[in-house]
Amino acid sequence: MSGTPLLLALDQGTSSSRAMVFTPNGELVASAQEEFPQSYPHEGWVEQDPNDIWASILSVAKKAIAKAEADGDKIVSIGITNQRETTILWDRKTGVPVYPAIVWQDRRTADECARLKADGAEVPLRRRTGLLLDPYFSATKVAWILDNVEGARTAAEAGKLAFGTVDSWLVWKLTGGHVHATDATNASRTNLLNLTTGEWDDEMLSLFRVPRALLPEVKDSAADFGNTDPNLFGRPIPIGGIAGDQQAAAIGQGCFDVGSAKSTYGTGCFLLVQAGNVPPTSDNALLSTVSYQLEGKRAYCLEGSIFIAGSGVKWLRDSLGLIQSADETEALAKSIPHTGGVYVVPAFTGLGAPHWAPEARGLIAGLTPGRGTAENVQGTQENGAEKTNDIIRGNS
Repeated sequence: MSGTPLLLALDQGTSSSRAMVFTPNGELVASAQEEFPQSYPHEGWVEQDPNDIWASILSVAKKAIAKAEADGDKIVSIGITNQRETTILWDRKTGVPVYPAIVWQDRRTADECARLKADGAEVPLRRRTGLLLDPYFSATKVAWILDNVEGARTAAEAGKLAFGTVDSWLVWKLTGGHVHATDATNASRTNLLNLTTGEWDDEMLSLFRVPRALLPEVKDSAADFGNTDPNLFGRPIPIGGIAGDQQAAAIGQGCFDVGSAKSTYGTGCFLLVQAGNVPPTSDNALLSTVSYQLEGKRAYCLEGSIFIAGSGVKWLRDSLGLIQSADETEALAKSIPHTGGVYVVPAFTGLGAPHWAPEARGLIAGLTPGRGTAENVQGTQENGAEKTNDIIRGNS
């Protein structure tokens, strides 16, 4: 297989970074994965160090490239998929982040969202962006950083800072600071993109007090995102595509026909239904968002977002100590016929669709002396299925 052109996929997730190398036929030839830490400095806050995100991606990319190119084959292009909504601001001159990355699960701006909603902002926001007023999305996170980091707003208005979701941060770092760009799928998750025009919306920028000078260029999902700094991998490699993780999953599973859907379970669970070339509307608090954009033409989907899925299993392992590894959960759940009335709601960072309750917190109900590890494991797993059912019923 000497001389085969290869594609490098960088998957930057909420709890880990992964690199995978494929042949043009889709054969996996190399992969590497690393976890990186999250921090919870206050109740409802979730942060990551942008430099940890970058270091983990660079590490797995180098490992995967070394393995894939050992026999003379070459990476010819890079694609990026990423955790969405997570917000990073950095200095354009130094590349240094001005604050930790505020993760999509973070709830610190719940009061600001409630205030804007009380002022009547949600109706025009939903009409223009397809989203809701919720701390989940990037805009209030950006505003929080500008208002709480000394000198940040002044620097942003002077064009000295850059904002990006994780894809933009990675493109900036990969290109040595030469490219500040995002794709339409990630841009559509910020509360700042006009869903109809595909451009940054002046009314939303004004509402959230976000200077336009902060923003990346919005490109197609398949586009020229520049070349990597030759010092990183020994030569420049083109970056040819970006899609937010959930849209990338829908693309990868072939959801192109109207009505086709995917439901994937990672840190959270997200169900997307392909809607065609007109932004869909929902009477059941589902989101309208860009599924992909090619040659300037956008396709749209309806989305239901569940914030806790795999992270619930991580909670069982790391916080409760009920299991040693995620692999144990299947056998434990199958060891009992039912939970015996135990009900687990792992609403650690509020509830997403269709409830959108950022103030909600987790609970375990129905415990008795005879209910233990197996019931809590099964109850945690069932919660994901129940929330998925809520979304499906809301979409019907």
